[in-house]
Amino acid sequence: MALVDCNSFYASCEQVFRADLQGKPVVVLSNNDGCIIAANKEAKQIADIPMFQPVFKIKDLLKAHQVTMFSSNYTLYGEMSQRVINVLRNFSPHLEAYSIDESFLDLSGLSHKDLSAYGKEIKEKVLKHTGLPVGVGIASTKVLSKVANKLAKKIPENEGVFVIDSEAKRIEALQKTLIADVWGIGRKHVKRLQNIGIYTANHFTELPLNWVRKNMTVVGERMWRELRGEKMMEVTNHSQPRKAVATAKSFGKKLEKLDIIEEACAYYISEVSEILRKQNSTASYLQVFLNTNYHSDFDKQYHPSITVKLEMPTNNTFVLIKEANKILRKIYKPGFRYKKVGVCLSGLRSENYVQTNLFCQEFSGKQQNLMQMMDDMNAKYGKSTIFSSSLGIRKKEWELIKEERSPRYTTQWKELLKVQG
Repeated sequence: MALVDCNSFYASCEQVFRADLQGKPVVVLSNNDGCIIAANKEAKQIADIPMFQPVFKIKDLLKAHQVTMFSSNYTLYGEMSQRVINVLRNFSPHLEAYSIDESFLDLSGLSHKDLSAYGKEIKEKVLKHTGLPVGVGIASTKVLSKVANKLAKKIPENEGVFVIDSEAKRIEALQKTLIADVWGIGRKHVKRLQNIGIYTANHFTELPLNWVRKNMTVVGERMWRELRGEKMMEVTNHSQPRKAVATAKSFGKKLEKLDIIEEACAYYISEVSEILRKQNSTASYLQVFLNTNYHSDFDKQYHPSITVKLEMPTNNTFVLIKEANKILRKIYKPGFRYKKVGVCLSGLRSENYVQTNLFCQEFSGKQQNLMQMMDDMNAKYGKSTIFSSSLGIRKKEWELIKEERSPRYTTQWKELLKVQG
């Protein structure tokens, strides 16, 4: 199987549409432009630039090194991720999108091929059709393919592709891999292993199975077996439906007024309810919480939360906004400066198995058609083309700070890339 991993994914997405930034340092910032969460190779080579540091503390440093900053643009990144997946499906019908920038491909039945050449073809096709550079690691198991992928990108001579196709290459690869870099082995286990002199993946595979089973449970045993070339995990074609959906984002500035917080809450409800409808699920429970700024020495602290059982499982945006507002009015207290509101829908079940009653209106044809029409229009003409009036029509005082956000080139008509002759 192969693991295909996009290089410096967020930063690379930004560079695709900015040819002038090729070969130059680029970083991507967290919500509200708070800190650096991603950097390309050129930025990582600048040793003075620390990851996850507040940007305001290092702005002069970034300017001195001519580093280009971008606010996070998750709409763009998500769409570019889908483009990569579409290309990869041409190389295997069995694909598992493991994360936004990583996918496993089942290459069973391709043993007659030159796998190194096949990996290079994958790499070249993704670059050609998306503009994104990737690394390709190929091995007999998922964990070994992760090891191979790291070596593909870490060692320049591998040119982004590495295949573990012999016992000698497996042992050599494990000898070059630190135990801390093995996928699936957490920090506590890494420390425990280092305390007994286990520093590489190869050392780990030489431990007795009984010790691994006793001290690292079934998960550790699975990693041990996979590193030894025994397949324990298959490529999963279909993602499992979520058990809960939630979102919570910090406001662009601290808020005190309930009506503005209600607008933000309504927006987040709209997001998560749309996700429910996409997977044909409904929610039985709704949680709403408020947070003041944990890190402020000046602000009074208040972190309320209430979870309610809904009268009927639903994915109806308007019903959920109404219920969320009821909760907000219970937990809101004047006199606090709020930093964040969050919502969580849980107790998810298929909408095909919701038992209604005589008085239920939510699953009537009209209500379902309304939700479908909203989703179709927003998919065709752009996010929030049609929305609940609860979101307000004024400038969103609660919105994230995105002073350096790039255009959403691939999903918004008004933000298409402009070419000047």
